[in-house]
Amino acid sequence: MGFVALAFAAGAAILQLQPALPALGWAAIVLCLASLALRWRLLWLPTALAAGFFWAAACAQWRMGDWLQPQLEGRDIAVVGVVSSLPANVERSVRFELDVEGAEGDARLPQKILLSWYANGSPDEDVSPNVTVHPGERWAFTVRLRRPHGLVNPHGFDYEAWLLERGLGATGYVRAKPEPRRLGTRNSFLDGVERLREAVRDRFNSVLGATPAAGILAALAVGDQRAISREEWQLFNRTGVTHLMSISGLHVTLVSGLLAWFVAALWRRIPALALRLPARKAAAFAAIFGALGYTLIAGYGVPAQRTFWMVSVVAIALWFGRISSPWRTLSLALAGIVLMDPWAPLSPGLWLSFGAVLLIFYSAVGWSEPGSKLWQWGRIQWAITVGLAPAALLLFGQISIAGPLANAVAIPLVSVVITPLALLAAVVPIDALLELCALLVQWLLEFLEWCAALPGALWQQHVPPLWAVMAAIVGAAWLLAPRGVPWRLAGLALMAPAFVTAPPTPPVGEAWVTTFDVGQGLGVLVRTAEHALLYDAGPAWGAEADSGSRVVVPALRGEGLARLDVVLLSHEDNDHIGGALSVMESFEVGELVSSLAPSHPLNALAPQARRCTANDAWQWDGVRFELLHPAADAVASRRNNMSCVLRIVAGARSVLITGDIERGAEAQMVALGRAPKSDVVLVPHHGSRTSSTPEFIAAVAPTWAVIPVGYRSRFGHPNADVVERYRAAGAQLVRTDLDGAVSINLGRDLTLETERHRRGRYWLQ
Repeated sequence: MGFVALAFAAGAAILQLQPALPALGWAAIVLCLASLALRWRLLWLPTALAAGFFWAAACAQWRMGDWLQPQLEGRDIAVVGVVSSLPANVERSVRFELDVEGAEGDARLPQKILLSWYANGSPDEDVSPNVTVHPGERWAFTVRLRRPHGLVNPHGFDYEAWLLERGLGATGYVRAKPEPRRLGTRNSFLDGVERLREAVRDRFNSVLGATPAAGILAALAVGDQRAISREEWQLFNRTGVTHLMSISGLHVTLVSGLLAWFVAALWRRIPALALRLPARKAAAFAAIFGALGYTLIAGYGVPAQRTFWMVSVVAIALWFGRISSPWRTLSLALAGIVLMDPWAPLSPGLWLSFGAVLLIFYSAVGWSEPGSKLWQWGRIQWAITVGLAPAALLLFGQISIAGPLANAVAIPLVSVVITPLALLAAVVPIDALLELCALLVQWLLEFLEWCAALPGALWQQHVPPLWAVMAAIVGAAWLLAPRGVPWRLAGLALMAPAFVTAPPTPPVGEAWVTTFDVGQGLGVLVRTAEHALLYDAGPAWGAEADSGSRVVVPALRGEGLARLDVVLLSHEDNDHIGGALSVMESFEVGELVSSLAPSHPLNALAPQARRCTANDAWQWDGVRFELLHPAADAVASRRNNMSCVLRIVAGARSVLITGDIERGAEAQMVALGRAPKSDVVLVPHHGSRTSSTPEFIAAVAPTWAVIPVGYRSRFGHPNADVVERYRAAGAQLVRTDLDGAVSINLGRDLTLETERHRRGRYWLQ
């Protein structure tokens, strides 16, 4: 039965790797044939595999069928719906999920959408929000929506998969006119739970103010992590305790286990109850009830849901007395989770959670002597740290070396002390309880800061190849094998390639050029055999979010880069330099080249800083870099025309990176012979109508034109006439908004690949 359950889960996981969804007609044929053959035990596994695959496909067809229709994107649509989630107060808006009840005319909208409500009804306004919505409220809005869409980059977060898993069929924002109207309230059970969560969060914020403890305690009590700052997440990440700061497997299991223990202890002391129902079964029911209650209080988030189903399967197995095999119970729990959530295999948390539990069971095999509690705890921490190291490298490209020490203190403190006290403070309105929790949180943060400051606290490297990760998993299993297994230390030899295998680099004479998908902005990484250059770093979206930290830094770390020889910032526009601060704080930078004013603060972050000027050139590893614009004495009336223009020549091939130059700069470059023929051009100013004149395109004569642009750009980029000019000139077009990041291998030959095509997932096509 356990292998059948694993086969079902494997089938669903395989579906999530497909570039396209299969026709469901095949599902009926395959499953009918399989049902006829079930009498043969050998066919149970392939039947379960097919069932998992087509079950996941059917769920995906149904959910993607509820996505916003393309013709409704960008239109103002009147909608009536109910706020169904705890609203999040972000920097310039209030964000919430809306259950759609009706829309104007014949517009068919998704059942659930994600909305932002800005102060002036527009995401372009940099104004703090002054609007308030609450769970369960029914509103009439005019909204502007778009289909699920996210940035797609190497080693980047898959936002579209996140929306798909949560059943959100569109994202958008509330328009200021006509004025939104509150129509009343919906009083369902789940609305009541959300209002309770909001009341707890607001009380925590009222008592503790804008302190780190308020956000952390709200995350532990009601699952609202949005008040935890980026610096605190970086601290948790560096010390390996991120899993403790959200209501996930550990917390749900703890609460359900405590409730089960309490009910069992009480049940045994009341003979009348014990005679009617065994204490074991009462405890199993209490475990399910406790897990469900805490999952609801946590906002019924996907990670907590998974743990609830896992606890439920274990409790049901306990009820029927089938708990003898933990391996079978875990496999059934995995199948149950995938049955309810076919996208669960996409979550790193699922594999890390099950991996940790398996490692606990595995490390206990063969140890007959009990030992001290401290020794047992240390052995488990060692097993989890070593056993999950290969997965951590594959998923995150890093391992917290300080994690075992930090977790040895943080796990019991957070799980056994702080979280129960926070839950008690949520129920009992005594401010002293909250203040005690805040004091404990402050002590914890100070301890974690000390751990993070230890030498070598965090191991960071490139993401290793899959074969090295698989070898490392086998090596970890060998290293952690029970006593009596020979040559256990030889497992280190199998783990070594994941840590020491060098990442791929361009051969001498070649360059790899990656144009990141940063939305409405630009960020380009250029690598040669021994050097790396970053041209722009994309936009900043707020104080806590920018493309440097969310796109560029993960991509560079995933490729194993620890240093940037040159950061070249084309000109002083937020969509080009907004992410530069995050990048320059995260990596060693040799030199900053830019058109920024000498007094700009970014100049102080590099050992050397100089202005970019035409006729400046250098060579790295057989690859030539040429700056073609602006002239040393240039003074432009428009800041865009001060953009640094860079040409890269490798072998017989070349790329021209143009920044935001417009007609004036293009005409000057053509007149001075500084617009040479290039195989690839990054289209100036995101395809604006003020750029890409026919004369400039004729001079450059590109084979490929890459347009770095945001999805449904509010500026109307790229302009239709500009696109047609490039097509008429014989250039093939790719766009970051539709194709994701664009990778170019430049040398004797030229190859171009887009990230959406390379990744090949059905929801990205």
